[in-house]
Amino acid sequence: MNNQEIVAKLWNLCNVLRDDGITYQQYVTELTYILFLKMCKETDTETPIPEQYRWDKLIQKDGMELKKFYKELLDYLGENCQGRIREIYQGSQTNIEEPKNLKKIITSIDQFDWFSAKEEGLGNLYEGLLEKNATEKKSGAGQYFTPRPLINIMTKLIAPKAGERCNDPACGTFGFMIAADRFVKDNTGDLFDLSLEEQEFQKTKAFSGCELVHDTHRLALMNAMLHDIGGSIFLGDTLSNFGKQMKGYDVVLTNPPFGTKKGGERATRDDLTYLTSNKQLNFLQHIYRSLNTSGNARAAVVLPDNVLFADGDGEKIRRDLMEKCNLHTILRLPTGIFYAQGVKTNVLFFTRGKEERNNTKEVWIYDLRSEMPSFGKTNPLKESHFDDFVKCYNAEDISARKETYSAENPNGRWRKYSYEDILERDKTSLDITWIKSQNNTDDYTLSELLDQIKEKSSNIANAVAELEKLIGEVEE
Repeated sequence: MNNQEIVAKLWNLCNVLRDDGITYQQYVTELTYILFLKMCKETDTETPIPEQYRWDKLIQKDGMELKKFYKELLDYLGENCQGRIREIYQGSQTNIEEPKNLKKIITSIDQFDWFSAKEEGLGNLYEGLLEKNATEKKSGAGQYFTPRPLINIMTKLIAPKAGERCNDPACGTFGFMIAADRFVKDNTGDLFDLSLEEQEFQKTKAFSGCELVHDTHRLALMNAMLHDIGGSIFLGDTLSNFGKQMKGYDVVLTNPPFGTKKGGERATRDDLTYLTSNKQLNFLQHIYRSLNTSGNARAAVVLPDNVLFADGDGEKIRRDLMEKCNLHTILRLPTGIFYAQGVKTNVLFFTRGKEERNNTKEVWIYDLRSEMPSFGKTNPLKESHFDDFVKCYNAEDISARKETYSAENPNGRWRKYSYEDILERDKTSLDITWIKSQNNTDDYTLSELLDQIKEKSSNIANAVAELEKLIGEVEE
């Protein structure tokens, strides 16, 4: 039985809990509590867990005794253990009321082919479960879930290296940092060639994150542990003063939450220059401020369209970003890749400058949205869809991009705009499109759409006026 088959079977077990009123998100959290114990047994890492609360003790219980023991186990591990165990179980509680349902889940997990699962990697199995949860619309977890192909492409182009400090300030289930760790391992050669100190750094300090939601934080901790990553994963609000400690990074990879803060209040950080209720604008400020000024600290960030055109503080933040950083590339993403309908997003790639001013000279924009097929569950996004962008991006030498992409192909996907060109645009807007489609309004900027609406409204108003005039003449 391979990991994909185990994930499918684990997911089908959710049907057992329907009568208990368990949501998909609660189910994944509940599975995390149980899977942790089983995986510790399978990997011979049970030592930090007291013997009376290990897997072999859990599997022996039944009926009300099982229910009582399970609650006792959760409380004890969350209050009396240390390290990752305490973090994962702290504040944990079960939503499973029926003992026979709990027993069925435990028994089913015990019977899986764990030898094959370990061969494929328990971390990969757990990531598969998290992805399954995200792609299940009823769970609500996939509203802004970052598709794995996009995570991989962003990571590949940012190219984190051994010895660099990487961070995700809105880490969710830690997917970006898992990908960054995998990239470093795949491109460093033999990690054992690193000194013991360097190996320890890679395991305990290279990859970190912060997550606001407690249950999601648990999933991130479990995901990191199964990938042998021991970096700090904070439970907290990056946009509060808690986030001020997160700085000095070499790499940031993230997809921060979209929307406004609850109630419309502004961020509580007292070190951000422009305070707004727009969460993604505040996250953008945090991100470029959290990069060090070595001249090589870089970020790739998924952000919605309004970051590109918002006026007021939005314009000031864009100018500040382009002053402090070299905003060298914007990738306009296709619609339908996020499960929330109508979400239009971009990836901003930028490098923090050594100085505070004059860092952006030109911005390259790649339009992967216009004239693209509709993506979704039946037509998933693949890494191959980014092949041309990756070729154009040329992470090794951005200046090597050729003018032919724009000059010789007037309807091509690749364009360059100088900093002066952008400053001349209304509100310093980066919401730039050029590929026109007669049937797809997605290809027009908001200002262009507004002009069309005004034009049509004007025509309608003129037609109504003419009709009223004719009616008046007839009545006379």
